[in-house]
Formats: sequence, structure tokens, C-alpha cells
Amino acid sequence: MDSDELSDREKAAVLWAEHVTKNTARSRDDVFEQVRRHFSEEELIELTMISAYFNFFNRITDSLRIPLEDHEQVERIKRSVFLEPGKVKAYAESLVGEWPEEIPGPGRDD
Repeated sequence: MDSDELSDREKAAVLWAEHVTKNTARSRDDVFEQVRRHFSEEELIELTMISAYFNFFNRITDSLRIPLEDHEQVERIKRSVFLEPGKVKAYAESLVGEWPEEIPGPGRDD
């Protein structure tokens, strides 16, 4: 939460995900008000639903010991974790170059 890379809104989203995941409502009664300052009621519901969905999915896979990837894929990832900073920077710059000037709002389901 001390990162300069995240906006206050992003930090609030992370705080809410932690709150939903760890069920801190009994020990912290300030989280809802703190997060609510940054999100509408609809957005807060969506944040709650997506956090709850991933918590649900993780509990199922963890409980049943279902691997997210097969062993061979995990080993391949372990062998290829070295990233060249120059290539990462070039990739990030190419993404930023494609980013729209204005981010459109959510689409309507008509």
C-alpha cells in the first residue's frame, strides 16, 4: 500500500480484495468507508463479486489439489524466468504507445 506505482483508487481496490479474501470485517470496520470513497456502489459490488469468485475458485483448486498448470508447464516456466530488462522496457513502451488517449467507459448490455 506504500507503492508510488498505484493510484489511490488502485490501492483501494487492493485493500477491498484483501478485505474480502481475509474477511477482516470483524477486525476492521473502516475498510468499507475507505474504499467507498473511490468507487460507486455498482463498482464496489463488481469488485466484491470478482474477489469472491477468485477466492471460491482458489479454495476449490487448493482443496482438491488441482494444479493450475500441468507439471511440465510449471517446469518450463521455472526455467524461463530470466527476463532481459531492455526487452521488458521495449515491450512496455510498445504497450504504452498503443494505449488510447481516452479510456472508454464500460459498454452497455442492451
